[in-house]
Amino acid sequence: MYAIVNIAGQQFKVAKDQQLFVHRLQGDEGASIEFDNVLLAENGGKFTIGAPTVEGAKVSAKILSHLKGDKVIVFKKKRRKGYKKKNGHRQQFTKIEITGITL
Repeated sequence: MYAIVNIAGQQFKVAKDQQLFVHRLQGDEGASIEFDNVLLAENGGKFTIGAPTVEGAKVSAKILSHLKGDKVIVFKKKRRKGYKKKNGHRQQFTKIEITGITL
């Protein structure tokens, strides 16, 4: 059984006991959350496609930790003009574990 769910503006294919990194979510570590934006669900070869979402379907998850991603360096330069700009960015992520899918 798996589902395609919209979490924080991105679509993820999730299954039970799967761990994934999503954009930063509100909530404390160890808290449980539910997502009801299920776009597609599969159960034993039978597909349920939502228009736009599947009615009554929910994905429950548990927040494991909040962390930062790797640093991304942004470097801009214009040759022969003396223009150089260096900037860095670290994206905030939340690690979650899918605890169940209900249809």
